[in-house]
Amino acid sequence: MADINKVVLAYSGGLDTSVIVRWLQEHYGCEVVTFTADIGQGEEVSPARAKAEALGVREIYIDDLREEFARDFVFPMFRANTVYEGEYLLGTSIARPLIAKRLIEIANETGADAISHGATGKGNDQVRFELGAYALKPGIRVIAPWREWDLGSRESLMAYCREHDIPVDFASQKKKSPYSMDANLLHISYEGGVLEDPWTECEEDMWRWSVSPEAAPDTPTYLELSYRGGDIVAIDGEALTPAQVIERLNAVGGANGIGRLDIVENRYVGMKSRGCYETPGGTIMLRAHRAIESLTLDREVAHLKDELMPRYAELIYNGYWWSPERQMLQAAIDQSQAHVNGVVRLKLYKGNVIVVGRQSATDSLFDEHIATFEEDAGAYDQGDAEGFIKLNALRLRIAAGKGRGLGGS
Repeated sequence: MADINKVVLAYSGGLDTSVIVRWLQEHYGCEVVTFTADIGQGEEVSPARAKAEALGVREIYIDDLREEFARDFVFPMFRANTVYEGEYLLGTSIARPLIAKRLIEIANETGADAISHGATGKGNDQVRFELGAYALKPGIRVIAPWREWDLGSRESLMAYCREHDIPVDFASQKKKSPYSMDANLLHISYEGGVLEDPWTECEEDMWRWSVSPEAAPDTPTYLELSYRGGDIVAIDGEALTPAQVIERLNAVGGANGIGRLDIVENRYVGMKSRGCYETPGGTIMLRAHRAIESLTLDREVAHLKDELMPRYAELIYNGYWWSPERQMLQAAIDQSQAHVNGVVRLKLYKGNVIVVGRQSATDSLFDEHIATFEEDAGAYDQGDAEGFIKLNALRLRIAAGKGRGLGGS
């Protein structure tokens, strides 16, 4: 332990990471550098500076990473229409590679020997942080206190604070949410408490960003999303940055009861976990992006993307954002988006995202002259379909002629 002189800690200013600061100082006898990121979690991050200073921390980083998070992580992921296990929009997973990246950057700037995080030994986040860190700096040391110490509950953490002179507002700690929560620009996740019984319905007052679909307005809300290169660049004609896009969609989606999810997922570490997720903006983005792609992508490109997506989603969920295979897939996905330009019109109503229009003045592959059910003035010869059908039926006819038809062996 003596060879650890300085550690960069992902620091929230909360109970867990405040304990980790003191524990690192005492257990490893090292200097601690704290890093606090604003990635749109909706909480003021500036108090983290005073809290870190009270713990004797001299090097304190507080970074606004909202635009980088949206531009370089969330938007690329949504170009792939990414969904894990059919439902989860990966709101927690996609934030971890950015945090790992910044931890390593700060370690390089400060000459730190190691990084540290507050992820527990039961979850996926420990894997995501550390895989990213090792990919970006192979020789870095990683300290995961939850895998080393014997503090296993909130009560034991609070007792540690009393014993080790850690300034914590104990009254506020007793009033904390009964759920383990993680929030960023893309989503809020909820775990623990009554959610540990997969049969128990979550409580209505748990949700922070959305009204229930039943309580949503009786009048629908219409939106127009403008796309360039597969990314949303404007809402209702107003140009917005990536972070502003997500913030705006979160607000309007939440107001219309959109984005709630309750699932049991398969963690990479081997266990099943029940979690609830609130992703209003992401839910809208997924539906709208598929709509503009339906108009502008070649059929086989679209189908290949759909085949690649589950593997891409699994890589992100499991923590392999910085892997060569994810970068390879990303290159293919990004190349497919060159012609994904246009506008999608949506109707939001009581938890539903309904596509009611899509258009592209420059890149639409929809040809109304061919697709029409009316007279097409010779644009398409329906007789051509016969040869197409016979060619594709040839192998079936051969097999049937050899006794391998329906019911054959």
